Amino acid sequence: MVNRLAQSQSLYLRKHAENPIDWWPWCDEALEAAACQNKPIFLSIGYSSCHWCTVMEGEAFSDRAIAEYMNSQFIPIKVDREERPDIDSIYMQALQMMTGQGGWPLNIFLTPDERIPFYGGTYFPVNPRYGRPGFLEVLQSIRRFYDTEKRKLQALKGEILDSLQQSALLTGVTAELNREVFHKGLELNTGIIAGSNPGPSFPMMPYAELALRGTRFDCDAKYDSKQVSTQRGLDLALGGIYDHAAGGFHRYTVDATWTVPHFEKMLYDNGQIVEYLANLWSAGVREPAFETAVARTVEWLKREMIAPTGYFYAAQDADSFTPPTPPYQGGATGGSEPEEGAFYVWTYTELEQLLTAEELAEIQAQFTVSRAGNFEGKNVLQRRHSGQLSETVETALAKLFAVRYGGHPNTVKSFPPARNNQEAKNGSWPGRIPAVTDTKMIAAWNSLMISGLARAAAVFGNSEYLELAVKAADFILENQWIDGRFHRLNYDAETAVAAQSEDYALFVKALLDLHQASLSVVAEVGTSDKWLQKAVEVQAEFDEFLWSVELGGYYNTASDASGDLLVRERSYTDNATPAANGIAIASLVRLALLAQNLEYLDRAEQGLQAFSSIISDTPQACPSLLSALDWYQHSTLIRTTSDRIPGLIWQYYPTAVFQIETDLPEGVVGLVCECLTCKEPAKSQELLLAEIEQSQTRG
Repeated sequence: MVNRLAQSQSLYLRKHAENPIDWWPWCDEALEAAACQNKPIFLSIGYSSCHWCTVMEGEAFSDRAIAEYMNSQFIPIKVDREERPDIDSIYMQALQMMTGQGGWPLNIFLTPDERIPFYGGTYFPVNPRYGRPGFLEVLQSIRRFYDTEKRKLQALKGEILDSLQQSALLTGVTAELNREVFHKGLELNTGIIAGSNPGPSFPMMPYAELALRGTRFDCDAKYDSKQVSTQRGLDLALGGIYDHAAGGFHRYTVDATWTVPHFEKMLYDNGQIVEYLANLWSAGVREPAFETAVARTVEWLKREMIAPTGYFYAAQDADSFTPPTPPYQGGATGGSEPEEGAFYVWTYTELEQLLTAEELAEIQAQFTVSRAGNFEGKNVLQRRHSGQLSETVETALAKLFAVRYGGHPNTVKSFPPARNNQEAKNGSWPGRIPAVTDTKMIAAWNSLMISGLARAAAVFGNSEYLELAVKAADFILENQWIDGRFHRLNYDAETAVAAQSEDYALFVKALLDLHQASLSVVAEVGTSDKWLQKAVEVQAEFDEFLWSVELGGYYNTASDASGDLLVRERSYTDNATPAANGIAIASLVRLALLAQNLEYLDRAEQGLQAFSSIISDTPQACPSLLSALDWYQHSTLIRTTSDRIPGLIWQYYPTAVFQIETDLPEGVVGLVCECLTCKEPAKSQELLLAEIEQSQTRG
């Protein structure tokens, strides 16, 4: 017997289709049922590759006693946060207000009429453990509170709703956004990346990106931006968070030493990391591990994460099945329950059987490999040293790759996804049983990867990277508009869900990044004018439907797609992905330079003023807004000939855009313009470079 989620397009929702809980998707009918029956809403939010979401699905949500009580006393609603980040954002903020922490699965209880949260948590076990009450006990207590404590409930509702509304309005005093504010924010955010953390280690790419921007400034700062930025790159490229055998980055590590990952691979992390490592390289940090990590991540992308139509899949699970026979023998099928990291880790015995004595000795010398292991008796590969790997190590890594995929890296160019647990469990795989891949297209996440590939193409002069980015961008342009409106998702050629601010903001950025990369990498891949024109068109739609005329900044959702929301937020806080408003404001400055339209600059200024109190008072919450402020204060247009751009664009000029100039005065090699003023025409390459450098750090 299946519930209402069986017909959902979302892999995450379908995972709950056989639960005894009578789940609803988020829809008008569910909300009306809660109001008519006066039943509190139990709202559960997660995503397909979330490990603890999977655990709770198999435990509490599969328990019949819990389901019987849930079905009689609540209206249970399931939401895929990757489909509806707007819903997730509101209730995650509420949970953090109530408990001081958040995470997924996000489980929260709402009043049936107004959908105001009044209690919440994350993972609830079936029985009391980990210092958490059993889930049935929680449900009974919540229902008892709802029925008997009306006065307390009313007061709690008012307090939470008022806090959410105040947060959405941002009613703080407007602050002056001078250079002191920027440098204060730069130092605080660099400190976050530099600081030691005893807990899990996350990429935190918006923070790392801002810290890298600080390498331009020669000032008396507490932290060495170059050292901090480089260390973050090394943590990523050498750590266990990176899949050294096959490419691609995991979501985070559960420890402070970047050793043991939470094994899911998310497209959004990989796109940002590729762009960051390319920028590190362009800033002069020529660590071979950075170039290798970029190249092999692109190989992983091509092999496992690209749909036949050219877009990029969303994610791969942390858990995978193990076959009854040793995985190194190949031909894997079967398995009982998926295990965390099973696709990626190695017992010492396996390594002894697979590798020669010389190879094993080299692997032990270069990676944290031991007989005891570093993850539940098994080994996650983490490099001990930077630099180029030896040929012996590369041969050993190719053997490990072959165990997983059933062939050498040079021959396994395409590896079909397991789209659900049944396909993974029952398929006949040539190596190990792979993790399930969520094959939906998310516009925002595809945009992050397009930007990463475009920047890597420009930095490393690799036309293939640009070709992959172009195909994904073309897919979005050709398939994600319905009745003239941009849409967020695509499920096997079926477009769904109106685009949100992060989709618009990140796609405009991706189009501008393609415009810049195509100036220097293989002209026939796509003309730069096309990408700029498309960016202008998408920005116009973004401005029309999501810009707040009264407050400034962009709402998360359009006015005609937000009727079911408790409040209408304007995202400014960076998390695993950059906040939409920071990205959007930076793109407005870029558009002002490239399209020569000062209305974009006016809107960028309004956006920065809208969030000025946040930027000034709590800069550690919004590194992307500080990056946008950097663009506003140091924006630079470089006009030069097409033959000179490839030699300039790969270098690290984070607030500069390039434009081909075909009509320079005789003897002039380029013009450097600081938004509203152009410098003296440069008559030599040396003078041009000096003017660019000065413009990027002007005070």
